[in-house]
Amino acid sequence: MSDKALNIGDQFPNFEAETNEGKIDFYEWMGNSWAILFSHPSDYTPVCTTELARVASLVPEFLKRGVKPIALSCDTVESHQGWIEDIKSFGKLRSFDYPIIADDKRELAVKLNMLDKDELNADGIPLTCRAVFIIDEKKKLRLSILYPATTGRNFDEILRVIDSLKLTQTKSVATPADWKPGTDCMILPTVKTEDISELFPNGAVCVAVPSGKSYLRFAPQP
Repeated sequence: MSDKALNIGDQFPNFEAETNEGKIDFYEWMGNSWAILFSHPSDYTPVCTTELARVASLVPEFLKRGVKPIALSCDTVESHQGWIEDIKSFGKLRSFDYPIIADDKRELAVKLNMLDKDELNADGIPLTCRAVFIIDEKKKLRLSILYPATTGRNFDEILRVIDSLKLTQTKSVATPADWKPGTDCMILPTVKTEDISELFPNGAVCVAVPSGKSYLRFAPQP
């Protein structure tokens, strides 16, 4: 086990785990898809219940993007099964269609450095934070966000980030602050001026700045 933080671009470690859907090998479960792994302090907790219900409602949106969701909570499979009924009731869900890893021994929480040392349980043990890991089809970590245990995640933002990651992986663009799918992107500095018309046939705009440098180049999303 290691508590070394994972960096973007690192190989995400494989693992075996019990889930409410049975035992999985993480890499085999992913297959050729991307994955989003998000962690929770424990079952039957209020913020976690809202988050898992939200993700359950968004499963079609994740799958549409080629991303499989999987949660982790530091309780047993049996506990997960009971909790899922509460989640379905709260979210007015007919089904719950993604796995929750049972990490009751906190082994994965430690291995993946998902602890919130400022939030302790009744025994004085650090709670698992609300980590978000997005892993691509090559099993590389593409994004990591760590929320404290007391702050629920914004899954609309996470979907937006996935859209940006998918777009910028294949096109010569970056996405500016507050970008949303379908809005203008920024042309990468590595793109030569003479290549812009070919790569961006719908046009491009260079914003003038006091430095006189031509680096703020916008184009419609390719």
